[in-house]
Amino acid sequence: MTPDAPPPKIILTTGEPAGVGPDIVLKAATQSWPVHLVAVGSRELLASRAAALGLSVNLGAYSATDVATPHLAGELPLIDIPLRADCHAGVLDPANASYVLAQLDLAMAMCQSGETAAMVTAPVQKSVINDAGIPFLGHTEYLAIATQTPHVVMMLASEDLRVALTTTHLPLADVPGAITQVHLEQTLTVLHTDLVTRFGIGQPSVTVLGLNPHAGEAGHLGSEEINTIAPVCEAMRNRGFSIEGPLPADSAFIPAIRAKTDAYLAMYHDQGLPVLKALGFQGAVNISLGLPFTRTSVDHGTALTLAGTGEADAGSLRAAIQSAADLSQHRPR
Repeated sequence: MTPDAPPPKIILTTGEPAGVGPDIVLKAATQSWPVHLVAVGSRELLASRAAALGLSVNLGAYSATDVATPHLAGELPLIDIPLRADCHAGVLDPANASYVLAQLDLAMAMCQSGETAAMVTAPVQKSVINDAGIPFLGHTEYLAIATQTPHVVMMLASEDLRVALTTTHLPLADVPGAITQVHLEQTLTVLHTDLVTRFGIGQPSVTVLGLNPHAGEAGHLGSEEINTIAPVCEAMRNRGFSIEGPLPADSAFIPAIRAKTDAYLAMYHDQGLPVLKALGFQGAVNISLGLPFTRTSVDHGTALTLAGTGEADAGSLRAAIQSAADLSQHRPR
């Protein structure tokens, strides 16, 4: 973003209405931002939740013709989408599943048209969407299907650590079969490309984790490293990529290796993410790589027991907004 350019517009979804999404969006709106924030969700719900939390936020109507200006504390331009059913904090209702997806669909359309530079998503409850009869694996998968993106990669990032995932929301028993050479090569390619184009890292260094304990112990604890992971890493290195691994996951995050790693590639959801969340949970951000637009999100769930109580921490959403603002400077044109 050049000094004379208007700030980018960033659209915030408010997520599952019974969860903490409305709470943290309202909390984030109470501070100033160098970007133009726009929220999408139920005006009635947000006004009610703001009153319950004792937050003073002006929910002004957003128009596509609004000139982009830095966000003012206490203001929140809003695109109103009515709830499908009455909502009470902490109480899920499948009737509102279509309301949640309507937020995503609108945010996607605005990003794809170029009206907004990025989308930041509040948490959704996958189970209640499925209970409504709508197949839904998660934000990342939904956005990939809706935008016909052939390969999307989930990456979580904190201040000094990035962890991308080869597989996402799969039962552990299904993970080995999902890690093919083609899939792994595509994942590494998307990761490398976005580290260059979105993060501005000229020659990113990626550390790849093995699937099995001790990265397979030379085949004694599993063959996936020998048959799949190591050959792909070697082939990518021969093509000029900076790839380290596969390394044993239990020692790959030591400070000496972290210091020379721009991003890790874990083989499954719970392999690398516990490390990242332990080191920086409140500041962690979920970033979807490979999409035709920038999407960041909080790195936590709907926290139903905290909804409407004022106890929900907006730190991860604030980090997601800041990340979206930073990534908008490098977004592909």
